[in-house]
Amino acid sequence: MSAASQARRRLDGDRLEILAFERGTATSYSACGIPYYIGGDVGDPDALITRTPEVFRRDHDIDVRTRHEVTEIDLDRGAVRVRDLERAAERWESYDRLMIATGAVPTRPDLPGSDAEGIHGVQVLDDGLAIRRDLDRAKPRTAVVVGGGYIGLEMAEALVKAGLEVSLVDGAPQPMRTLDPDMGELVAGALRGVGVALYLGEQAEGFETSGGRVIAVRTSERVLPADVVILGLGVRPNSGLAEAAGVEIGSTGGIVTDRRMRTRAEGVWAAGDCVQTRHLVSGEPVAIALGTHANKQGRVAGINLGGGYATFPGVVGTAVSKICKVEVARTGLNEREAAAAGFDSFSVVVESTTRAGYYPGTTSMKTKLIAERRSGRLLGAQIVGEENAAKRIDGLAIALWNGMTVEQMTALDLGYAPPFSPVWDPILIAARKATEQAERDAG
Repeated sequence: MSAASQARRRLDGDRLEILAFERGTATSYSACGIPYYIGGDVGDPDALITRTPEVFRRDHDIDVRTRHEVTEIDLDRGAVRVRDLERAAERWESYDRLMIATGAVPTRPDLPGSDAEGIHGVQVLDDGLAIRRDLDRAKPRTAVVVGGGYIGLEMAEALVKAGLEVSLVDGAPQPMRTLDPDMGELVAGALRGVGVALYLGEQAEGFETSGGRVIAVRTSERVLPADVVILGLGVRPNSGLAEAAGVEIGSTGGIVTDRRMRTRAEGVWAAGDCVQTRHLVSGEPVAIALGTHANKQGRVAGINLGGGYATFPGVVGTAVSKICKVEVARTGLNEREAAAAGFDSFSVVVESTTRAGYYPGTTSMKTKLIAERRSGRLLGAQIVGEENAAKRIDGLAIALWNGMTVEQMTALDLGYAPPFSPVWDPILIAARKATEQAERDAG
């Protein structure tokens, strides 16, 4: 819908007819807000919706048809097969230009009992509504979250807030594998601190059921009671429809596009979680499912579809999350990713405070920088701390985007006042320590 809106701004209804098909019931909503609706921070799910289908039709002359699923793309014919899910009817709809924004699909394990009632993925707003209905109706007391990525952690927090006894199972030795192990251990401590029981290094092997509903999760080590299960095993690009039509798919499983979000199929564009893009630090293709990327890519595609010119250069993978009071952030490459990309890197970790030490409410935070050994070029950063910690990642992302060295970063002119920062901001302290390490390595 970001693409549709941008195209409409450039061409009115007399020059461009826009027809959008959506399998679900809502358009232009914040999927990132789903855990906060389930946890009670957001009371009304309608607050997550930016524009309804009615608003698009009335105010933007965009014909949005919800509960319509595109099941086939015929590139030669220039048409899509559409199934009306309410009437169970199908028809072909022709197009001059096609925009594919099928998003990502959550990984759902093919395990015994995985189709039982009470087991939920978290992808679209309808999933969030279904989980909330299940919590209200079934009154569960125990929950198991399978997977320790962003969604898994945010859903664990939401279920704790909803009053459930929560366990988290992950086959990895730490939650949030996009962090390095030392920083991931801080996240594990935060989860335990709010009452989440962690079972790390354990694979989910099946789900026990009774009367068609889940009652337990069976891991490689134990059986965990579960009145409700949330799958947080990550997502993959939902590119199957495009691939079946002959649109090129990349090594990540995402649709291949150029910088203008055009695929290599004539008249076909794509954007969002279904595409792959370029990581600006490693130079490698990546598929990173984040709403920030999706909206920017949709905007670029829409500008070009409307006759303008715009490009999407790539990403550095900046992301933030929180577990109750503890904030988590990362950007660029972690140590493992830097090594895989061929960098000879080093890292430093500093502990500082979010405000001046004497100011009321100050809390501690840890900042980790990863830099190239010879050049001192920043490669990545991670932050774990409490209030006012995570958004500092934005300054590091800007430094990363512009290819700065840690030495250059020591001179950054950052804002200072006791309520916001110590006189030496944690970013500057970390950059200074990294510079010292780089100098020792060079000497």
